Amino acid sequence: MSTPRYAIYYAPAADSPLWQFGGATLGYDAFTGEDIAFAVPPGCDADGWPGLTAEPRRYGFHATLKAPFELANGRNEGQLRAFAHQIAAGLSAVPLAGLAVTALGRFVALTPAEPSTALQKLAFDIVQAFEPFRAPLSAADLERRLASPLTPAHRAYLEAYGYPYVGDAFRFHMTLTGSLQPEVVGQIKSALVRAHAEAVPAGPVAIDRMALFRQDDRASRFRLLDSFVLGR
Repeated sequence: MSTPRYAIYYAPAADSPLWQFGGATLGYDAFTGEDIAFAVPPGCDADGWPGLTAEPRRYGFHATLKAPFELANGRNEGQLRAFAHQIAAGLSAVPLAGLAVTALGRFVALTPAEPSTALQKLAFDIVQAFEPFRAPLSAADLERRLASPLTPAHRAYLEAYGYPYVGDAFRFHMTLTGSLQPEVVGQIKSALVRAHAEAVPAGPVAIDRMALFRQDDRASRFRLLDSFVLGR
């Protein structure tokens, strides 16, 4: 029997230009759970675009706050939702100067235009708050994580929180592509810069909510279950 996984993400409001841009770029609306028409960036191959976005499409448009986890023994989805509502009410929105299309190695994502210590703190507060709901990593998941090169600090985070990129290793990003061939990263980034500028008004962005996503089994896509406005 497959065990669902949950994740705490930042996902923009479903009626916002940012959510619509991200969903159309990936071809998937995690709010409805439905495929949607791709908005292929200018100059990119329409036939190849679904393949370039296949990996992030599994997760929906988001920024990770608490990485996917199975529920700890004695915990259930209803308790998780109630706790998320409670935690969100005690947190404050974080204003950002804006989001910029950035190449992070071989994939392209939206990242904060300027560093934010408040955002780093918010993310780590959420990681720590939800720890009682996280089951320990399975042997297979642990092996998969350890297959990537990790610093001693990353390994310590992995052991403590089930994910290596938290705390000072956290980098807020909203993934727009999967891993790309090195020779096309610059071209696709430039195309996404233009597409983002056309679809999303320039200016400040507020990280003003957190969303609970669920994946029914490892072969399924993540879907947005609920969204909680911070401070409400």
